[in-house]
Amino acid sequence: MNLNRFSSLRAILLGTMAVPALSGCMVGPDYKRPQAIIAPQFKEAPPPAGWTKTRPDLALFPKGDWWTIFNDPTLNDLENRIATSNQSLKEYEAQYRKAASTIDSVRAQLYPTLSGSFSFNRNSASSSTNNTWATGPSASWTIDVWGRIRRQVEQQVAATQADAALVAAMRLSYQLQLAQDYFDLRYQDSLIDLYTNNVGLYTRNLQIVENQLEAGVADPTAALQARYQLESTQASLANAHVARAQYEHAIAILTGRTPSEVSIPSAPLPKILPPAPVALPSTLLERRPDVAQAERNMEAYNAAIGYAIGAYYPEVSLSASYGYSGNPIQQLIQTATRTWGLGAAATETIFNGGARTAAVRSAEADYDNAVATYRQTVLAAIQDTEDQMSNLHYLDQQLTMQNKALATAQDAVRVSTNEYLAGTQIYTTVITSEQTALQYEQTQLSIRQQQFLAEVKLLTDLGGGWNSTSVPSKDSLQTDNPLLPSFIQKDKNGVRPAQ
Repeated sequence: MNLNRFSSLRAILLGTMAVPALSGCMVGPDYKRPQAIIAPQFKEAPPPAGWTKTRPDLALFPKGDWWTIFNDPTLNDLENRIATSNQSLKEYEAQYRKAASTIDSVRAQLYPTLSGSFSFNRNSASSSTNNTWATGPSASWTIDVWGRIRRQVEQQVAATQADAALVAAMRLSYQLQLAQDYFDLRYQDSLIDLYTNNVGLYTRNLQIVENQLEAGVADPTAALQARYQLESTQASLANAHVARAQYEHAIAILTGRTPSEVSIPSAPLPKILPPAPVALPSTLLERRPDVAQAERNMEAYNAAIGYAIGAYYPEVSLSASYGYSGNPIQQLIQTATRTWGLGAAATETIFNGGARTAAVRSAEADYDNAVATYRQTVLAAIQDTEDQMSNLHYLDQQLTMQNKALATAQDAVRVSTNEYLAGTQIYTTVITSEQTALQYEQTQLSIRQQQFLAEVKLLTDLGGGWNSTSVPSKDSLQTDNPLLPSFIQKDKNGVRPAQ
């Protein structure tokens, strides 16, 4: 077969590949990010003088590893497992990879479709039998003159970027959930220590009262009260163990393991709360993945408007074919049996009952909804941040006063105990003072727990060190072999590990 005989078809195809010059127009509105509703500063932020002296700059915050601010090796190890082992996060990663692969299927519409054919027909008449053979390539191309397909590509790229931001948002959410569970577990550890110490104290008290009862210097009521106090504290101790086990189980699942594989050594709730980083409301637009997701969705819906408008314009297509048809097979590849064809067509819907207009209005409504969602997401992010700032401010004041109340309650225990031993006070007074001191110490631990929970929530409300530049760029998503984004865990060779 002489390949030069296909020169006509190659010329046709090369000519069609050059037609993108015809498709520079793109109908529909170009995207411009709408303004968000945002304030110049946070209402609940501490005064600038105290803020800048005691709190780190958000720009210097560890990228993504926000939990390292607590300087806790156990927490660091657990948080690092989220990216590699959390199964719920892998679900969102898979959704992102599916969206990214869809870009290529949409972009494929911009290029010609090439196909080859080979056929054989055998026709029999009363006196003869004829064999017909045919072979050859063909090409067809729908030219994106008005940019409808390119708007569809733009929509899918923006939607994929939104999925990438969703992965980051969910990863941050699981990191937050783990940190909350971790500090709740440490709170239970501190409660267990507190109840254990008090069980020892109340056991000794019961022995003292029972000895006095046997000596005839105490009444049976005092012994019953002492026993009740001991048993109720033992019940609280058991309940703290139940809660701790549940938090440990939750942490195991978050890190992609079974509860039997995870045993976290006991340790008290830390006494030092690290300062949170400084930030301005405007930084949330670049550092919150949920805000980035909402912003990318806006561009996707904006592109959808252009795609709907493109239905008003005619669809232009080209076709070309080249081949041979003959009988018998020995004479098939001959100039005399050569066939070729060129074609061009334009089609447009003249009337469809207003469906195109309705589609455009629907796309515009979807875009308006996306704009409102974006602005509401920013407002919610600001509210979350303001809430945690005010929580930290007032919890600090509450802890100061609670420490004073606890010190007073502990003094009351010592005084009432000495008076009881001196015979000037009944045992009910001792029990009341001890119960008050225990309650105050529980409240103090609860305030410290709330401080750590508010701190981790504030850190994640500020984006946890994430930045919108982590979202894959439009160009990278449209390459023939796009690299996996940094938020999808890879091995040392850059290959995503097997599931």
